[in-house]
Amino acid sequence: MAQQRRMLHAVESSTLADVLERVLDKGIVIAGDIRVKLVDIELLSIQIRLVICSVDKAKEMGMDWWVNNPIFQRGEDHGTLASIEERMAKLEASLMKEGTVNEPPPASAFRPR
Repeated sequence: MAQQRRMLHAVESSTLADVLERVLDKGIVIAGDIRVKLVDIELLSIQIRLVICSVDKAKEMGMDWWVNNPIFQRGEDHGTLASIEERMAKLEASLMKEGTVNEPPPASAFRPR
């Protein structure tokens, strides 16, 4: 007689969203050390610490480095083309004042047509 096998199913199943919600709520720490030695002489030592959690959990743990970082401040213009052009114009003006640079070509020469 053939023996019948029954497949067992888990009573609780977790979707990726459930797992992600749990990880962000509780937090997870991944830590590792890498050491390169040659004849008992340590050539390289790297310590890696990674914390994955929600912003609220990070603040609860006292990690809020982004609060005072100017790159993350609202209303700041750090990477737009206009701010880069403004900075370049200031640099060119200061270099021309020193006499180290000739008159630059017009900005329209660099724009695509």
